Amino acid sequence: MTDRIALTGLKIFGHHGVFDFEKRDGQDFIADITCWLDLTQAAKSDNVTDTLHYGELAEFAASVIGGAPRDLIETVAAEIADGVMERWPVIAVEVTVHKPGAPIPLAFTDVAVTMRRSVKSGRLRSTLDETREQL
Repeated sequence: MTDRIALTGLKIFGHHGVFDFEKRDGQDFIADITCWLDLTQAAKSDNVTDTLHYGELAEFAASVIGGAPRDLIETVAAEIADGVMERWPVIAVEVTVHKPGAPIPLAFTDVAVTMRRSVKSGRLRSTLDETREQL
C-alpha cells in the first residue's frame, strides 16, 4: 500500500533544548509528518470521517511541540510518532522535527531528527505483509 497523507512545514514555537536559555526563551520548530494508511474508503466515500483529518493531525503535533519542554528533539519526534500510532489507524508514520535555530556556533541550514514507527503484529494484519515490502 502506498497511500499516504503528508503534513509538511508545520511551524510551532516551543521550548526544547539542553540549555536553560532554550527552555526559557524558546524558538520555532518545524515538523514534517507522513502517515501511511489505506485511503480506499475515503476515496470512495468522499467523507472526512473515513480518513485521517490532517487538521487534527496538525493540532496534535502542535500540542506536543508547544507543550512540555524536552531536552531533545528526538523525544519530541518520538512523542508525536507514538501518539499518531496510538490515535489513528495508520500503518506507519514518519516524523521529522527541524530545529533551524539550534545553538550551533557555525553556519548551518537546519538540524533535524526523524523518527519512524510502523504497525506491529496483530494490527491491520491483512495489509501488513503487503506494506512491509513497500515501506
